[in-house]
Amino acid sequence: MTGLTEAAREAGIQFCADSVGGMFGLYFLPEIPHGFNDVMKADTELFAKFFHGMLDRGVYFAPSTFEAGFVSITHTDEVIEHTIQAARETFADIQR
Repeated sequence: MTGLTEAAREAGIQFCADSVGGMFGLYFLPEIPHGFNDVMKADTELFAKFFHGMLDRGVYFAPSTFEAGFVSITHTDEVIEHTIQAARETFADIQR
């Protein structure tokens, strides 16, 4: 999650990620949400742009900011690096 968070920060986009084991959540918020009210403040339009930008680059995340994602042993270093690079490109496109 650090790579995605750093990519967003480099692009000047408010973004955070949280994880427990192999499960993670991605939020367009200034800090990790701690309850329902916090999650409801997430920028869902920005998430939609992120989702489609990543999909265009061959990376599939759950289509809603309210869904969890999962990482497993099948996600190699190459897959993770591709994901981070796709995020850099997507965040840059969002900023345009």
